[in-house]
Amino acid sequence: MTIRVLLADDQALIRAGFSMIIGAEPDLEVVGEAANGREAVEKARSTRANVVLMDIRMPELDGIEATRLIAADEDLAGVRVLVLTTFENDDNVVFALRAGASGFLGKGVEPADLVRAIRVVAAGEALLSPRATASLVGRFLAQAPPPGPLPTPAPLDGLTEREREVLTLVAHGLSNDEIAGRLYLSPLTAKTHVNRAMTKLGVRDRAQLVVIAYQTGLVRPGQAAP
Repeated sequence: MTIRVLLADDQALIRAGFSMIIGAEPDLEVVGEAANGREAVEKARSTRANVVLMDIRMPELDGIEATRLIAADEDLAGVRVLVLTTFENDDNVVFALRAGASGFLGKGVEPADLVRAIRVVAAGEALLSPRATASLVGRFLAQAPPPGPLPTPAPLDGLTEREREVLTLVAHGLSNDEIAGRLYLSPLTAKTHVNRAMTKLGVRDRAQLVVIAYQTGLVRPGQAAP
């Protein structure tokens, strides 16, 4: 199966570089380019892309709002957004994750890591660099809340005790294999618990699980993994 990729960045040179890297892979195809967030949303619909590489700072409509529109569109439920950022500790990355992004990469990423990331996101594994993402979310939420309303935290009452345990470990950045080892489960069982937690909480992937775990207070910044 060929993974269809949309490039959204206001710098033509960056789009050209990524396009060359992606085009060299037999299972990846660049199906469109967008120079601003509005174009990104429109082309996500028209090209039926599987993955959108989304810059945060773009004219007309920024990458955060474009990500929110894509994530909220039921017709684009299968589209995954991979945020591109100049600085991986940029607070805007957290806003993008809250908006529905599946992960993030620095713009200085190595070509092999870019290709791997696209494949990971397209496969639904979602959260990239889990420890870095968990650390970023925790650090940001420990600060003063940003202006404007925050999303209402999803209730955790519907989760089983085991699913809460798994959610806690996901928020601390553990992979499915690491969760399995910690809880004496098979990797497949750990993955099943993660997927059930996502379904019950109505989120698209692990990135949103991390955000929910911190927003609801299940995990607190600086807290060690159990």
